[in-house]
Amino acid sequence: MQFHPQPQAGEAKPWAFPAPERGALANGLTVLRCHRPGQQVVAVEVLLDSPLEAEPAGLDGVATIMARAFSEGTDKHSAEDFAAELERCGATLDAHADHPGVRLSLEVPASRLAKALGLLADALRAPAFADSEVERLVRNRLDEIPHEAANPGRRAAKELSRQLFPEGCRMSRPRQGTEETVAAIDSAAVRAFYEKHVRPATGTAVVVGDLTGIDLDALLGDTLGAWTGGTAEPSTPPRVTADDTGRVVIVDRPGAVQTQLLIGRIGPDRHESVWPAQVLGTYCLGGTLTSRLDRVLREEKGYTYGVRAFTQVLRSAEDGSGAAMLAISGSVDTSSTGPALDDLWKVLRTLAAEGLTDAERDVAVQNLVGVAPLKYETAGAVASTLADQVEQQLPDDYQGRLYQQLAGTGTVESTAAVVNAFPVDRLVTVLVGDAAQIEEPVRALGIGEVTVVTGQ
Repeated sequence: MQFHPQPQAGEAKPWAFPAPERGALANGLTVLRCHRPGQQVVAVEVLLDSPLEAEPAGLDGVATIMARAFSEGTDKHSAEDFAAELERCGATLDAHADHPGVRLSLEVPASRLAKALGLLADALRAPAFADSEVERLVRNRLDEIPHEAANPGRRAAKELSRQLFPEGCRMSRPRQGTEETVAAIDSAAVRAFYEKHVRPATGTAVVVGDLTGIDLDALLGDTLGAWTGGTAEPSTPPRVTADDTGRVVIVDRPGAVQTQLLIGRIGPDRHESVWPAQVLGTYCLGGTLTSRLDRVLREEKGYTYGVRAFTQVLRSAEDGSGAAMLAISGSVDTSSTGPALDDLWKVLRTLAAEGLTDAERDVAVQNLVGVAPLKYETAGAVASTLADQVEQQLPDDYQGRLYQQLAGTGTVESTAAVVNAFPVDRLVTVLVGDAAQIEEPVRALGIGEVTVVTGQ
């Protein structure tokens, strides 16, 4: 038997997160471009300064309907023709609304970039917002809401937001609206929101891919540069505030065989110096299968298939008005709800008393920093991260510096950050499950006042 020679590893090449070039079009649209040789699928992200906070009273969800309606026809194409033209380009176009604003995401082969950018520009410049299409999108959204309410994870997230944020704050309500507010949306409301908040002067386009042989300046000038609109100051949403008084809320689902756990509070955003240590410490706590929470709740006790700790930016701003969600999520069988929560709190108390180990910190750095080149193999991943930086008012070199900071963060700093992120007496715990079975065991834990609410 003849064996092929064993492949030999080559020299490791230095890697850094791609640095974009920044510029602007004549209409005021900010442009970030990043040439990535070999990436023949070009990714384009367009950010619109139309935050959920700007939605009119009683019309929560209008930003979501507008985002979805961008691909439902223009002054040149019907909805069917627009979809067909995108398909001919081999392009995909998605859009969604979140607290910072609306984002459109386009991916297309580099050879068809000109055509696809023209379609994207038409959607931004002159969306049809036809009555029939908006009515269909509203019906679709109304059909989605009951399914979301039936999903334990979505229901827990909705309740946690309602508990954390003050009544009247947009963050306390569902991002895509309620049945009542969505039902009130029509094409006139969508167009009014568009005309008030969508303009190139407060927008940003991010273009990433292999731009060899492409005159991007001319191409952008002929497409997105043809989009006109008045000048405006960037929006200034109010400071994020939250009530993280330790308490437990049980969303009653009679007969449920599992309990969905979502434990959270509000903490520092990406502009705070503690962010790298907070990311590292949170990863050690519950970022992967080998993290502390999984080692105890999954491997030792068998309560769950997995529990995760994570940080999610809600809004990030230079003036310190932003915030991030710090949370632990997972599900356990109903009878294990009390013991699982008891052990979870023991993990947090042990962490506060004894700290992380150097080995835990080293594994976290290796996982977070070492996989970065793989994470950013595609143009879409790079474009999305650059767009996040713009949306969160971060410098263009932020992601690159973050990896350096993660690698340089020690065990002591990581421990302090994660302990401050998850103090055992300042966590809001939402449980979606059978209250008749889990209420008393949870009360006996003494982790906070317990309230039961209906499952709807």
